[in-house]
Amino acid sequence: MTDAARPPIHLIDSEAERLGDLALAAEARLPEVAELLLTEIERATVHSREAFPEGIVRMGARVDFVDEGSGARRTVELVYPPDADVAAGRLSILSLVGAGLIGLSEGQTIRWPDRSGTERVLRIEKVTPPEA
Repeated sequence: MTDAARPPIHLIDSEAERLGDLALAAEARLPEVAELLLTEIERATVHSREAFPEGIVRMGARVDFVDEGSGARRTVELVYPPDADVAAGRLSILSLVGAGLIGLSEGQTIRWPDRSGTERVLRIEKVTPPEA
């Protein structure tokens, strides 16, 4: 899928910088995720934390989404790798799904690859911002 076919996304400036550093550091061990995340960062509209729009997935947000192909619904909290715990619903930004969710807003869909390389359509249903 080309960048032009992906929905617009938004990032907080400080998070975009940290995510870029994480992706670059992960290139050797997670090349696909690193490349996808770097591409998303490059195409994002970047905002200050104070001007960041509501209803958009950011680090620490709780995200309710559905895989439109399977109908599976999930609720996850998007976290940095040290805080990841799939069993507790804390999904790393350095996972394929995590990299696909960042910056999307409620109602948006994205066609995104899974671990097998199959593209899935993920739709954001609800975004709950992180607690201050």
